[in-house]
Amino acid sequence: MKNILILTVLIGVNSYCQPVFKPLNNANSWQLGPFEKPASNPIMQADSTYTFNCPVQKRLVQWQKADVFNPAAVVRNGKVYILFRAEDVPGVGIGMRTSRIGLAESDDGIHFKKHPEPVLYPDSSSFMQYDHPGGCEDPRIVETPNGDYVVLYTSWNRDVARLSVATSPDLLHWKKQGPAFLHAYNGKFVNTWSKSGSVVTTLKDEKFVAATINGKYWMYWGEGPVYLATSTDLINWTPVTNDQQELLPILTARKKMFDSHVVEPGPPAVLTKKGIVLLYNGKNATTDDADPALPKGIYCGGQALFDAAHPEKLLERCNTYFIKPDLPHEISGQYTAGTTFIEGLVYFKQQYFLYYGTADSMVGVAIKK
Repeated sequence: MKNILILTVLIGVNSYCQPVFKPLNNANSWQLGPFEKPASNPIMQADSTYTFNCPVQKRLVQWQKADVFNPAAVVRNGKVYILFRAEDVPGVGIGMRTSRIGLAESDDGIHFKKHPEPVLYPDSSSFMQYDHPGGCEDPRIVETPNGDYVVLYTSWNRDVARLSVATSPDLLHWKKQGPAFLHAYNGKFVNTWSKSGSVVTTLKDEKFVAATINGKYWMYWGEGPVYLATSTDLINWTPVTNDQQELLPILTARKKMFDSHVVEPGPPAVLTKKGIVLLYNGKNATTDDADPALPKGIYCGGQALFDAAHPEKLLERCNTYFIKPDLPHEISGQYTAGTTFIEGLVYFKQQYFLYYGTADSMVGVAIKK
């Protein structure tokens, strides 16, 4: 791929939107919202009654005994489906459990029925070196133009987090494709810490479908700065770099703001008439750089707008969050600082449903009517 030098990173963006959250079709705003949290929250919790015969450990495990959180979402056959992260062993530190990805379905977007076994998990395949023992984490899902599905998830071997790819025709049966950057630049980035793949989509027939721009698919990714990558097949991805093959950050942390430590892509980005809307997760710093109005280390949700023809070009960015932890279960759990960690977005029954993880422990939803 021809390298792209992103000048906007060097010169910055000086215009920020006002913290007024209106529908996307409002002429005065590019943002998505406002979102409201229904009283039914949380909508999904851990359940030790679900068991699974682990092909690596060769024994029965309670695969969602500890926590369920960080959900991806998609609409299929008139239902909402969630891919959720589940952890098995409670009482150990963050990152020291085994994560598996489960599937649940709903007729109304709020009440979900879980499938009995996980659909993505460490196994004895050639990809075990990436997935074991930490597991498969934090999925984002997109529908392809031909009706199949691609999930970007984190492979965690407790050494390096790698953004990995799996494909499916039906959400139940998944084929692992390996690390997203396995072949790019002769494997230069395969051992680079990488997470959180947000593919650019468009709303088509009331479903978000992966979109091409200039003949390519585009993906925002990263944990820290946000980077960019392109693909022709949604499986093999090439990070956008400069002439020295160095990664180019296109969205970075801002001192004294809600995203003062980490910016990390949320659900698949949405291509609109105003541009590409990226919903992202911002972590407040734990140092003097933190936003003093928020607890240190807290994760809130923000929005950024990129040029529809040039996905690397940042146009606008909100100067405050649009969702934050404020319910009891969102500020108590495995991650005690609190999270509304957004990963899933669907358009269902003429409403937007935004799905998120709460304190690395439960699943929540916010709705825009």
